Amino acid sequence: MSIFSSDVFTGKHALITGATGGIGYETAKVLAAMGAAVTITGRKETVLNQLKEDIESERPNAKVMLVVADLAKASDRERLVQAAEDKLGPVSLLVNSAGIMGGGVMEELSQEELERVMHLNFTVPILLTQQIYETMKKNKEGAIVNVSSLSGLRGVVGGTAYAGSKFALNGFTQSFALEAIKHNVRVNAVCPGYVDTQMGRDAIRSKATREKNSFEEQFEIESGNLPSGRITTAEEVANTIAFLLSDAAGNIVGEAVKLSGGSVMR
Repeated sequence: MSIFSSDVFTGKHALITGATGGIGYETAKVLAAMGAAVTITGRKETVLNQLKEDIESERPNAKVMLVVADLAKASDRERLVQAAEDKLGPVSLLVNSAGIMGGGVMEELSQEELERVMHLNFTVPILLTQQIYETMKKNKEGAIVNVSSLSGLRGVVGGTAYAGSKFALNGFTQSFALEAIKHNVRVNAVCPGYVDTQMGRDAIRSKATREKNSFEEQFEIESGNLPSGRITTAEEVANTIAFLLSDAAGNIVGEAVKLSGGSVMR
């Protein structure tokens, strides 16, 4: 059920990275339902095609552009932005949702894995944002949401690489927000805990292995540890992103909005 008007983003062009993952997938659907033209990108063409079909089945007149790209490659980032702008015009809404889990406890962490996680979760969003920001700055219009994590607000066992990358992403969000708001471009982040997506379930499965529990046992433990008694859904994260991109959040700048089920309050 949509909680937003279908014309909030009419005339806007939203680019959603990581659209083949649970949060990016739902965010693309929500933004399209709010009237945005959307460019969706990821590495899995079959999933992007399914997402395009899902959007168009709910909104037949939706403008949807899909670009298969590996954002770790500079050439793919350049191709993505060029194709998106050529097809749907300047990007005015950017959701940096692409990211990976990774790492482990200190004794098992390799330099290669550390650099891979930091590159994809921190460096790549910055480099892509640089390309899109120039046009936003010129047009004096834009809103950006970075998909971070509660792990970017407090450390977790085995999180040296992942949590470090999300702490860095939150630092980028705050610092860049101070620069961008002078040009009427707002920058914020969302920080969910476990989300009921494939990535979230994989993270719980990894923890279950460390704790010598079954996945089902660990899922119940993690849900029960939350004051709300349940894990966040991808649609709830998507709705929060949509709000932060909208004019309703016009004076929210540089925030890291938590979706913690009450587990992290500060």
